[in-house]
Amino acid sequence: MAACMRFTQRVWQSFMKNKGHDAQCFPNLVIHRAVPGSVEVSLKVEQYNIHGGLILSLTDTLGSLAVSTKGQFMTGVSTDIGTSFVRPAGKVGDVLHAKAVLTGMGKQLAYTRVDFTNPAGDLVAYGYHTKYVGKSSSHPENVMFSEDGESVIEGEDKPVDSI
Repeated sequence: MAACMRFTQRVWQSFMKNKGHDAQCFPNLVIHRAVPGSVEVSLKVEQYNIHGGLILSLTDTLGSLAVSTKGQFMTGVSTDIGTSFVRPAGKVGDVLHAKAVLTGMGKQLAYTRVDFTNPAGDLVAYGYHTKYVGKSSSHPENVMFSEDGESVIEGEDKPVDSI
């Protein structure tokens, strides 16, 4: 498993360990791919999560995971977030797919976009998420990846279950 994927899964495990919103709303989230600047996931639509709030909550979480693909263990705090709904996301039992992209990151702010697609690959919603990352850039768990995300070139490469 590539270092970026391993690191992003560690960050996701830290979210789950906190037993907050993420653990309650989408414990069955699956990370399929993580490379520097992008993360791809899927989530089975369940009776308890079939509403528009799920898309906004996922925009928040996936924006954070997109920031983590750049080696940030603490992913900052939200300053702006929003979603647009294009069509129904599906029905109970369908699998919702999402791709979050880090569109820009400076010393203080990070900008992300999340596209949500249904099982047929149709765009059902998209979201944007701006995060203040100024204070999280010096966290001791942060790492730097090789350009392709295959290896850690600065910091400690830890196993997923080290949380």
